[in-house]
Amino acid sequence: MLAIVLGLLLLGFALSAPLSGLLARLGARVGALDTPGAKGHVKELRPIPNIGGIAIFWAVIGPIALGLAALALAPERLVAWAPAIEPHLGRAQSTMRDWLVILIGALVLHLMGLYDDRRAISAWPKLLLQLAVAVGTVLFSDVRLLASFLGDGSGEVLSIVLTVVWIVVIVNAVNFIDNMDGLAGGIGMIAALCFMVATILNGQWFIASALALLAGSLAGFLVWNIPPAAIFMGDGGSLFVGYILACMAARTTFVDAAHPDYALGTAWYGVFMPILVLAIPLYDGVYVTVWRVRRGKSPFVGGHEHISHRLVQLGLSKRRAVLVLWLLTAVTAMSGIGLGLMKPWQAALVGLQLFGIFLVMLVLETSVARIEDPPKGSGG
Repeated sequence: MLAIVLGLLLLGFALSAPLSGLLARLGARVGALDTPGAKGHVKELRPIPNIGGIAIFWAVIGPIALGLAALALAPERLVAWAPAIEPHLGRAQSTMRDWLVILIGALVLHLMGLYDDRRAISAWPKLLLQLAVAVGTVLFSDVRLLASFLGDGSGEVLSIVLTVVWIVVIVNAVNFIDNMDGLAGGIGMIAALCFMVATILNGQWFIASALALLAGSLAGFLVWNIPPAAIFMGDGGSLFVGYILACMAARTTFVDAAHPDYALGTAWYGVFMPILVLAIPLYDGVYVTVWRVRRGKSPFVGGHEHISHRLVQLGLSKRRAVLVLWLLTAVTAMSGIGLGLMKPWQAALVGLQLFGIFLVMLVLETSVARIEDPPKGSGG
């Protein structure tokens, strides 16, 4: 199965890279360029196509849909083509409904994003549709956070609520951080790779396969999106990437206290692994939301308050600012993979490391914010 997962990583790249290049040329020809967004949105408009999300979406969803079709219509041919699947065939068939629900949710958000990229949708309708997709995903599939910890009854209700909030938060966090060439694509790729490693260790081969396709597709997209970008992913890409990452994280069990030899560990704090993997977009989303709300602005109306913009304002080039945030994501994400295997004092050190990173980022951001927004009476 490992060879299949790695092969799908290459397949995602092989599908996405040429399709992204084709869309870059096609978008420029037909005028599918970057748009101003909703009223009040602050951004630097550039004559660059913003339809790259189509390449990312189909490089992931296409192979998954074909795999599900083969699983339903000709499982014997699928086994003949990939014999390693045979021991896992029953499990795969039992989870087909879950995957179909996820694919439908992904398609809805992708289409909404594509429409928003052409004709801006106001914030509340977008949020309500995201909530509807998240609720539908949780109610009709096995996408649940902390299900093994919270159990049945009121615990199940709490798991449902937490998962809905998780999906909406991650979808918006990835969408927020898509504000500079290569940033969301690189962070999404790193997060997908780290989740993929965790699911391989966990023996969750079909989730690992989806994550491999996602990581490969984002790598292929980055060929055309690293600064200076020839194409943007747009909301049609960022909403989809956030949704898939959120769903795959929720479907993965990061600790199992009943099995001492469990690959990802038995310590309860291992459940915080997804937060470490997605720490940078989560931090940026929280900081920007708080910053805007405190100033009476809508948190969904874009601006230049993100950590990437702050780093540029401090003197880094855009390329270096993106590289710094890629590296920070890699540091936090790799620390999270073995969280459930760590002793309490080791996990506490990881937590302190994360707090230190956040503190440095906060100091940098508030330093720039003071220059831009000096106290009253300062004469600035």
